[in-house]
Amino acid sequence: MEIRKALRPRPGASWASLACVAVLLTASNSSSSPAVSSATSTASTASTAATPAAASSTAAPASAAAPLSAPASTPGGTSTPTGADTFLAAAQDLAGTLLHEPACGGFGCALSGDSTTFLANMTWTTWSGTEAVGAGSYKINDCQPNCAAGRVYPVATVVTLSQPVKVCSASGTRWVWSQASFAFPDGLPQALQGQDAPQNPWTFSALITAAQQSCS
Repeated sequence: MEIRKALRPRPGASWASLACVAVLLTASNSSSSPAVSSATSTASTASTAATPAAASSTAAPASAAAPLSAPASTPGGTSTPTGADTFLAAAQDLAGTLLHEPACGGFGCALSGDSTTFLANMTWTTWSGTEAVGAGSYKINDCQPNCAAGRVYPVATVVTLSQPVKVCSASGTRWVWSQASFAFPDGLPQALQGQDAPQNPWTFSALITAAQQSCS
C-alpha cells in the first residue's frame, strides 16, 4: 500500500509549478514594458526637438537678398544736346575755342583748320540742340595759285549747322556741330563755281573722329 502511494502523481504540485512559471513570465513582461515605452518616448522627443533646428538652418530670411545698385550718373553736361551746351568749334579744333551763337565780328570765325574759310557778321535766328541757323558772310579763299596768294571772296550766305556730336572732357560733356550746309542768296562768283565750288554740305570728319576719341 505504501508503494502505490509513492508512485502516484501529485496534481497539486504540478498546478503550483505552472502557476509559479506564469507569475515569473508576467513579472518579466511587466518589468520590460516601461523600458521599451521609455525608449520609444525618448526617440520621439529627440525627433521632435530636432525638427525646428533643421527648419531654421535651411530657411533663408526674405531680407537676405542684396539690394540693386543705383545706375551711375555722368558728371557734368547732358546726355542729349540742348541749345545751351551746343557749340561751334573754331577751326574745327576741340582743344580751341568753343563758340556759342558767335557774331564773328572783324575778319570772322575760322570754319576750317587751314584758315581758308570764315564766317563773318553772323546773326543767328535759331540755336537749339538740333540745329543752328544764321545769316551773314561766308569768306572763302580760292587758293589760286595757292592759298597763301589766293583771293578771299565774301559771299552772302545762310548757314545751317547740324549733327551735334558729344565731346567729353574733365569739365563735363559738351556738344559741337559736325556739319554745315550753305545757301547763297546772291549766288557764287565765277571763281567759286563748278569744281572750285565750296563743299556743300560740309561734314567735319576730323572733328567727329576727335570727338569719338574723347569719349572712348
